[in-house]
Amino acid sequence: MKVVILAGGYGTRLSEETDLKPKPMVDIGGEPILLHIMKIFAHQGFNEFVICSGYKSYIIKEYFSNYYLHLSDLTLNLMDNSIEIHDSQAKPWKITIVDTGLNTLTGGRVKRIQKYVGDNPFMLTYGDGVADIVLKELVSFHQQHNKIATVTAVQPAGRFGSLQINDDDMVTSFIEKPDGDGTWINGGFFVMQPEFFDYLEGDNTSLEREPLEKLAQEGQLAAYKHRGFWQPMDTLRDKNRLEDLWNSGQAPWKVWQQ
Repeated sequence: MKVVILAGGYGTRLSEETDLKPKPMVDIGGEPILLHIMKIFAHQGFNEFVICSGYKSYIIKEYFSNYYLHLSDLTLNLMDNSIEIHDSQAKPWKITIVDTGLNTLTGGRVKRIQKYVGDNPFMLTYGDGVADIVLKELVSFHQQHNKIATVTAVQPAGRFGSLQINDDDMVTSFIEKPDGDGTWINGGFFVMQPEFFDYLEGDNTSLEREPLEKLAQEGQLAAYKHRGFWQPMDTLRDKNRLEDLWNSGQAPWKVWQQ
């Protein structure tokens, strides 16, 4: 099953980093968060990727074009410009990078890569969010309910302290940054049947609007509830949190060994 990753947006809320590179190429622990996401999938047996690039797509293409050399010991012969590879730690992945347009919306980007997925089910996620999700359980859930699409539902941690106040204006309960308020939100990590492409009209289609709304109305969108770790990288605050977790050696999404 191929993995489609949305990696083409401007990342304006993280402009401190994205003036020079697309958001999925912002480093966490010395490697792009895009690579972290791919390692989550590859460690669990999914190693064919279709990357929907757009903004500064050449940076993603250049990174993976040189990835094999970066992870190899080599000898360079400057007389004839030949390269001898001695040892490589490169991953056995197949990566298709597609320029899906500079201003194309998320649904339009997925529509543009249809020919690279074909008539097979596929996984889909955003290029800026990590989780300790068990992907084979997600796929199994999707296969059991027999719907067109499955979205991973998550409950993000609260950012502010929660107060319960009685009629006398007295605080009866104070919880600093509660685990969540019970609301489930879209956490990415989708599984889609090929029929999903029929719900995508063109470049101006937003994945999160008409397609998913219509699937929900038709009873064709199931929710896989993930109660573990999940964190997007929308802002510099989010980036710093992920960096702190990585540097502490306690990054929950790091399910791979190396």
